[in-house]
Amino acid sequence: MSEAPIDTDAFKAFEHAGWVEVAGRYADTFAHLTGQAIEPLLDATGVRLGTHALDVACGPGHLAAAAARRGAHATGVDFSSTMVAQARRLHPSVEFREGDAEDLPFSDSAFDAVTIAFGMLHFARPDRALAEARRVLASGGRCAFTVWDAPERAVTFGLILRAIEAHGDRNVPLPAGPDFFRFSEPAEIQRSLTSAGFEDAEVTTIPLVWRVPSSDALLDIFLEAGVRTTALLRAQTRERLAAIRTKLRELAKPFERGGELHLETPCVLASARRP
Repeated sequence: MSEAPIDTDAFKAFEHAGWVEVAGRYADTFAHLTGQAIEPLLDATGVRLGTHALDVACGPGHLAAAAARRGAHATGVDFSSTMVAQARRLHPSVEFREGDAEDLPFSDSAFDAVTIAFGMLHFARPDRALAEARRVLASGGRCAFTVWDAPERAVTFGLILRAIEAHGDRNVPLPAGPDFFRFSEPAEIQRSLTSAGFEDAEVTTIPLVWRVPSSDALLDIFLEAGVRTTALLRAQTRERLAAIRTKLRELAKPFERGGELHLETPCVLASARRP
């Protein structure tokens, strides 16, 4: 989201602190949207009975639990201790561990499938995370990840960003991070997967829809349950935040359906094979 030089250590610390704080609120909000991509991710990696599956940046553990329901030997890993604790509470029969996506605590070739559900957006070094995913995959195993489509197509993010652009201050002191929408473009995905040593890359778009009670509820979710945009919104003055809220109400009106918002928020799903 920023062209400023990236201090990867500072950005990682910022993301880590954010995900430790918002674990419970994320599960009650964004997980209702991201969860719609769970089955496509499992299909893309061929998870079935007997598969040794790893979910990286597992969050509250829903994807690893879904893999286990297919009969897989499922493991989830996340660098947020509160996320891991929550995942263990919600899914006590599944193994969850604390660990860094850029330095996974697993041996080479330990898994048949690796999934990364929207984690690529939050890694300080996403290319290193892809290299680590390849390392822990057995030959012939597949890695798949999801990211949000570009904001002109993913309405949820388009609305929020337009409201911030209209009335927000973007020059607040937050650590610069990688482009949030870097992997929205198939050509960049293909390049990155090839550079990480994967083959047979496939990229597709999944049409997700988020139903949210109102534009005010949507803004409150972004204020309480994310990291990058949450920090940006919290850094606004009271007056600017009120103006953002008013603008969002205006922008959201075309998406009102039966007393709630219906927000088309497609994601991009990429998968590839380790030779």
